Amino acid sequence: MQFDWSAIWPAIPLLLDGAKMTLWISILGLAGGIVIGLLAGLARTYGGWISNHIALVFIEVVRGTPIVVQVMYIYFALPMALPDLRIDTFTAAVITIMINSGAYIAEITRGSVLSIHKGFSEAGLALGLSRSEAIRYVILPLALRRMLPPLGNQLIISIKDTSLFIVIGAAELTRQGQEIIAGNFRALEIWTAVGVIYLIITQALNLVLRRLEKRMKIL
Repeated sequence: MQFDWSAIWPAIPLLLDGAKMTLWISILGLAGGIVIGLLAGLARTYGGWISNHIALVFIEVVRGTPIVVQVMYIYFALPMALPDLRIDTFTAAVITIMINSGAYIAEITRGSVLSIHKGFSEAGLALGLSRSEAIRYVILPLALRRMLPPLGNQLIISIKDTSLFIVIGAAELTRQGQEIIAGNFRALEIWTAVGVIYLIITQALNLVLRRLEKRMKIL
């Protein structure tokens, strides 16, 4: 089959709409995932027995199940269990990214916090800070700098994971590509365009992250 460039240009607007949806799902999902991950990671590190084990169960369940199963559970199974609950595809996709990325960010948080030498915490306590204040003002600012590279990596993973939401019909980039192919039957050209758009997005993010890491002097 000959590669037909003319099949790509009419599809660009729809593919860009899908790319916007992909970015919205990823950014909103990761924002929520950071909150969940920080809470779960701190619970794993500094929490009591109950909070520690609740966070552990959450992390192990999410990391031990495929993201496709998670999104199908949220979109299809929950409304069956709760008849009054209605979840649209966009909301289901964002919630899935939040939960999925939150479990991984929890372990990123725990590893970053534990990597900070205990001397910093002891210095904060010696200056009269409470334990919670030492964590908030001394440990977390240092840990967050070390979290930046793996958080950037998680953002890129989340962007690529959105392609799996094709199973619930979310209008992200991969879904848009599939619908275009259903109309023009030019799979080679459209999937090439979809792959190039994903590559442009991820490489642009890589560039921004590298500049940010360099600016913050993260080794």
